[in-house]
Amino acid sequence: MPSLHAEVLAARRRSTTDADWASFEARFEVEFPRLKDLFSRIYGEGSGDQLALLAVEAANSWQDRPAHLKAIDAARAQTPDWFSSNRMLGGVCYVDLYAGNLAGVRAGIPYFRELGLTYLHLMPLFLAPEENSDGGYAVSSYREVDPALGTMEELASLAAELGDNGISLVVDFIFNHTSNEHEWARRAAAGDPEYEDFYLIFRDRHMPDAYERTVREIFPDDHPGSFVQLDDGRWVWATFYSFQWDLNYRNPAVFRAMAGEMLFLANQGIDVIRMDAVAFIWKQLGTACESLPEAHLLLQAFNAVCRLAAPSLLFKSEAIVHPDEVAEYINPGECQLSYNPLQMALIWNSLATRDVSLLDQALERRHATPPGTAWVNYVRSHDDIGWTFSDEDAAELGISGFDHRRFLNSFYVNRFPGSFARGVPFQDNPRTGDCRISGTTASLAGLEAGDPGAVGRILLAHSIILSTGGIPLIYLGDEVGQLNDYSYLADPAKAADSRWVGRPPYQGGRYSQMEDPSTEAGAIFSGLRRLIEVRSATPEFAGGHLLPFFTNNPHVLGYQRPGVFDGEESIILALANFADTRQDITAGTLSGMAPDAVDLMTGAIVSLAAGRSLDPHEVVWFRCRTGGGRS
Repeated sequence: MPSLHAEVLAARRRSTTDADWASFEARFEVEFPRLKDLFSRIYGEGSGDQLALLAVEAANSWQDRPAHLKAIDAARAQTPDWFSSNRMLGGVCYVDLYAGNLAGVRAGIPYFRELGLTYLHLMPLFLAPEENSDGGYAVSSYREVDPALGTMEELASLAAELGDNGISLVVDFIFNHTSNEHEWARRAAAGDPEYEDFYLIFRDRHMPDAYERTVREIFPDDHPGSFVQLDDGRWVWATFYSFQWDLNYRNPAVFRAMAGEMLFLANQGIDVIRMDAVAFIWKQLGTACESLPEAHLLLQAFNAVCRLAAPSLLFKSEAIVHPDEVAEYINPGECQLSYNPLQMALIWNSLATRDVSLLDQALERRHATPPGTAWVNYVRSHDDIGWTFSDEDAAELGISGFDHRRFLNSFYVNRFPGSFARGVPFQDNPRTGDCRISGTTASLAGLEAGDPGAVGRILLAHSIILSTGGIPLIYLGDEVGQLNDYSYLADPAKAADSRWVGRPPYQGGRYSQMEDPSTEAGAIFSGLRRLIEVRSATPEFAGGHLLPFFTNNPHVLGYQRPGVFDGEESIILALANFADTRQDITAGTLSGMAPDAVDLMTGAIVSLAAGRSLDPHEVVWFRCRTGGGRS
C-alpha cells in the first residue's frame, strides 16, 4: 500500500489547524506501521483494503474529536501515569438502579465528590433487548443510549461535567458479541451474506460439534454448549446467553466496524472503556477458544487505532480466567488497566477461612504489573464471585483447589455450619461441582445474618483494595451496607439470574443514615470515608509497588508500601486481622521496622518495639520514616 500514507495525510485533511494535523501526522508515523504489522499477522496480506479504510476513518475521527477532548489528550500525554495517583478512587453503578437516569447521575456529582470519586463506571447503558439483556451486556446499538436512561447527547454532556469535577467516565465496550436485535444480527438472520460473516453461523451441526469438543460451557442453565439454533435451522455461536451472538473477528470488516464504534464512544468523552470478555474474542478449532494469541493481537490493534484518533483513551481488561492468563492482558500496548479478580476472590477466601496464606502468597507473587499499568481492585462487582485462584498455588500450601472451592461455595451460600454469609448460588452445576456466588458485600460479610463482625469485615475488605496499589473500585451502595435484594425473583426476566440479588436499587433509607455512626450504614460510611481520606493524604499509596511483610501469624495479613514523604524515604506497613479474635504480632516480627511509627488512622506516634495486638478485623497503617523493613 505505497500510496496509503500520502492519501491519509493529504487527501483526508479537512479544516483542522496545522498544529492539530501535525500531531496526527506524528502519531501516524509511529502507530500506522504497528497497526499494519498487526493486521498482517491477524488477517494476512489480503486485508489491505480494510486497513486503508480503517486508516481513513481514524483520520476522520480525529478531526471530529472535540477540542476539549484533544486538550485532555495533550495533558495526559505529559502525565501518562495519571491513573496511578493515591487520590484515584472508583465507583460503579447501574444508571437506572442507582440514579434513575443520566440526569440522576448528574445530580449525584456533589455526592461523588464528597465520597472522593475520581472515576465513575456506568454499567451498560446502551440500547438492548427489553425483556432480557444480561444486565445490558447484550448490546443492540453502540451509538444509542437506552431511551429510558437518556440520550447520547446527555451522555456526552455528563462526561464533560464529570470531567470538570475531576471524575473520569468509564463505560463498557461489549466487543465479543452483540445482541440478536442488533442491526448486524438482524441482517445476518435474514441471510444477508455480508452480515452473516459478522458472526459464526453454520448450516448444520458439523462444525459446532467439532468446536464444542474442546470449549467449555459458560451458562449451562441457558443453553448447552456454545451454539444456539436459529429459526431457520442454522446454528450461531453464543458463548454466553442465547441472545448474545459472538462476533467473527476472523473477518477484518468486523474489526473495522467495531473500531468505528469504539472511536465514536471515545469522542463522546469516555475516558476508559471496559473491554468485556476479552478472553473469548478469537476462535480456533481444537482449542478452548480462550486467551488465544490472536486475542492479544486484536487488543494491540485496537490500541493502535485509538492512539491515532483518541490517544488518551484507556482500556480496562475484564478477564475472569486463570491468574496467569489475567496477567497476560496487562501491558501499556494492550490493556493499561485490569480487574484484579484474584485479589477479590482471595479477600473473600481469607474472610471465610480466617487464614491469609493464599492472599499473602498472591500479593508476593502475582501483584506486580508492568510500568504504565495498574490493577483495578474491588471487593465485589455487579457479577458473581468465582474462585479464580491457581490450583498450583493452592497445592503449594497443601490445599486442594477442587475441594476448597466446594467449601467456599458452601460457606458463602450458608450451607456450612457457622457461616456468616448469605450469598446466593449462581450457575450451580452439581455434575461438575462448579458454582459461583452472588450477593452484596454486606450480605456476604454477615450484615444480613446479624453477625457482630460484619461491619469490621466490610471495612477490612475495603482497606485491602485501598492500600495495595492501583485503582480501588467501590460498588456504589456498598459504602452504606446495602443488603441483598430478593425482589428479582418476582420478575420473570430476572428470576433465573441470581446475580440480580446483588444489584439492589438505591437504598435511600441507608443513605439517610450515613451521617449517623450509631447505625450500621453510618458506621460503614464513616469508617470507609476515613480510610479514603487517609489514603488520599498518603503519597506512598500511589503506584503499585508493594513489598511483602510476613507477620508469622496466619490470621494477619501484612505488606509494605515504600515511597517518599516530606522528601524522605518512608514505608507504610499495613496489617489486617482477618480473625474473629484478637491477634498478636510479636516484637521479633516487627524488629525489622523502625521502632517509632505514625499510626495514620489516628495521627499518633506509636512504638513497635514491643509488638502489636490487633482487635478482630482491625486494620492499621503505620508510617515508618527510617529503618527500612524486610522484604
